[in-house]
Amino acid sequence: MSVNLKGRSFLTLMDFSSEEIRYLLDLGHELKAKKKSGTAGTSLAGRNVCMIFEKTSTRTRSSFEIAMLDEGGHAIYLDNSQVGKKESIEDSAKVLGRLYDGIVFRGYSQKTVEDLAEFSGVPVWNALTDDDHPTQILADMMTIEEHIRKPLSDVKVVFVGDVRNNMSYAWMYGCAKMGMRFAAYGPEELCSQVDRDVMEKVAKTAAETGAEIEVTSDSSCLKGADVIYTDIWASMGEEAQIPERVKLLTPYRITEEMMKSTENDDVIFLHCLPSFHDFETKMAKEQIEMGYDIREVEDEVFRSEHSKVFDEAENRMHSIKAVIVATLGR
Repeated sequence: MSVNLKGRSFLTLMDFSSEEIRYLLDLGHELKAKKKSGTAGTSLAGRNVCMIFEKTSTRTRSSFEIAMLDEGGHAIYLDNSQVGKKESIEDSAKVLGRLYDGIVFRGYSQKTVEDLAEFSGVPVWNALTDDDHPTQILADMMTIEEHIRKPLSDVKVVFVGDVRNNMSYAWMYGCAKMGMRFAAYGPEELCSQVDRDVMEKVAKTAAETGAEIEVTSDSSCLKGADVIYTDIWASMGEEAQIPERVKLLTPYRITEEMMKSTENDDVIFLHCLPSFHDFETKMAKEQIEMGYDIREVEDEVFRSEHSKVFDEAENRMHSIKAVIVATLGR
């Protein structure tokens, strides 16, 4: 099957077939090998993309900028703009679509990135919203393929913690599309709050691909896991929720004991980063002084041989490059 993604936006993995996702993963591995060999790319020569970030970023911004530069293009970070302020998203999209060849959006609302795609007339790439994080999942799948010697359809991923967050949903989408086994493991209180529309969409796709998707508070789901995945419990701006989150999620902190409960010596630990795994950050220090341990993973796990988080972080750039080249490249 020939795959052609030219001109397509990348808003969610649910918009893509398993064959198209497979194509992007293969292209990511290919482009990574190309960069490692020192070969310069030209597929984005003459292309200019605009980056709109409502949220702070380390990996995502760096990855998009380097991906463009590596293939001969330019990425411009649009700061202090009128987007969504004095100018509507629709009008902004129509302007930016006249000036740029593509738009990167990292922010809060999924509707914003969808509106940018609808009105700009150029490819738009979702670099994170409160509902989804599709570029992260591509990087995660690349990392899994580098470290786990089995096809994705045989891999079991367990997301531990706040099962309602964007990473949990993004993993549901990715696993459903690729026929994988996935368990969202967290407190029953949070399991009962998982978005029903998300679950309905995922169940329909899973029925077609053979994926197994579950949301559970039963620790038995850890057995046989190939990947243990987690995310921070509270982001910047959510400090008021920390006491409640710590009380609710401390039993779901990733520990060496939890890793052993998978009964898989080759299990790997992944995290989208940044991570609170010690007390060397300003936020972790401030919170522990108030009596709140916000670590979602123990330092011993984060630094262990099972942890592949920095390979994963690097793969953000290679997988993002694959998305841009596939949808905008010459």
